[in-house]
Amino acid sequence: MEVFGVAGLFGLILGFMFGVGCAAAVMYTIFMGGYKKALEDGLEGGTSKRYVAALDKVRGKCARKMGAPVP
Repeated sequence: MEVFGVAGLFGLILGFMFGVGCAAAVMYTIFMGGYKKALEDGLEGGTSKRYVAALDKVRGKCARKMGAPVP
């Protein structure tokens, strides 16, 4: 312990606490932002324009693969 020193131990403890604390704060911010957006989208009621456009695009690709006319 004499070689490592009290200052080294103090720095290690502070570094670990700040590192974990900052990581937890970042993860919490990301989680809350995504969670709030998901709730807003879920309460919106209808499907979004982007979803409908993507669904039409996928249906068109599937129809071309099957050889059927695109609706």
